[in-house]
Amino acid sequence: MMKNVFVCLLMLGGLILSANAANASPPSYAKWGQLAVKTAKEKYPRANIVDYLHIGREDKPNSSIEKFKLWVDDQGKEFGLLIQIEFDPKDDRVINVSTQKTIN
Repeated sequence: MMKNVFVCLLMLGGLILSANAANASPPSYAKWGQLAVKTAKEKYPRANIVDYLHIGREDKPNSSIEKFKLWVDDQGKEFGLLIQIEFDPKDDRVINVSTQKTIN
């Protein structure tokens, strides 16, 4: 039951976002989010990405790090996956991509 409520809320949120999407440009982290999802799918090829959260960006002297948390369902086992993408903000060259599995 709780899962059904969660799915309905996700769908409603998607409808609201879709209605506003025509007037908004993609967020600056969008391409990094795509890389985060691609990384998760490469690491867990049979898994479904249930949810996605952009945690934020950390600016360092010579690089920036975009941080994401994905909720993954890998054949009935659900877990969080933290993904950090470090890149050079001058040319968007990826320096490092790290993943960390979480319990919640």
